[in-house]
Amino acid sequence: MTEHSEGIERLLVIMARLRDPERGCPWDVAQDFASIAPYTIEEAYEVADAIDRGDFDDLRDELGDLLLQVVFHAQMAQEQGRFDFSDVAAAICDKMERRHPHVFGDVVIADEQAQSVAWEQHKRAERAGTNDNSALAGIARGLPEWQRATKLQKRAATVGFDWPDVEPVLEKLHEEIDEVRAEFAKGTGHDALEDEIGDVLFVCVNLARHAKVDFGNALRRANAKFERRFRRMEAFAAADAVALADLDLAQQDAYWDRAKAEEKQR
Repeated sequence: MTEHSEGIERLLVIMARLRDPERGCPWDVAQDFASIAPYTIEEAYEVADAIDRGDFDDLRDELGDLLLQVVFHAQMAQEQGRFDFSDVAAAICDKMERRHPHVFGDVVIADEQAQSVAWEQHKRAERAGTNDNSALAGIARGLPEWQRATKLQKRAATVGFDWPDVEPVLEKLHEEIDEVRAEFAKGTGHDALEDEIGDVLFVCVNLARHAKVDFGNALRRANAKFERRFRRMEAFAAADAVALADLDLAQQDAYWDRAKAEEKQR
């Protein structure tokens, strides 16, 4: 047995012990697929955060946390007689070999773009055996909505339903923003505004896709920028022996401008 397989076996034994109704952890025993799912999503984001920060020690730990989520789900499935961890591993191995015939077979793929096309063709063929024949079939509803929007748009583009370039996307964005303004002017209810703001966000995802920018990464960078500048605002205010909450918006904006200017000088 290799060191890697020993580590996996040890983790499987630990998870089984945690789930033991008599000797296990009461919290772990009480969980089910639905209660664990949010933790699975959270751990995936923490992996992405460690990568974004370039912290590889943290990345190692976060990947372990994510692996634990896979083992947790597999253990619960095994308890119900559905499948176990080895079935999970075998399924992904089979899928990778099936979807990479140019690596594990004799098919020739010219480049990365051709591989992306072939990948979608493999996925489409796999979906052909289901009852849903839509081009949008199989897009998970549990995804963060911006990711689901990206996948919906990409899938629609495979049958030609897509703007040819970025210009009409920008025009559509202006149009949707004008519709939001109109709803505010009319004083309509929450649902109408939610619909129109949703349209703006959907077009923003499309804009990022056409620009070949990852929407999630772009939003993460915007969040990091805001947090960095806001913390500098707080530091400036503290140095002046004042609290941001005691200042009006114009005074706060002055600190914000200082934070921006400081970044540009670096």
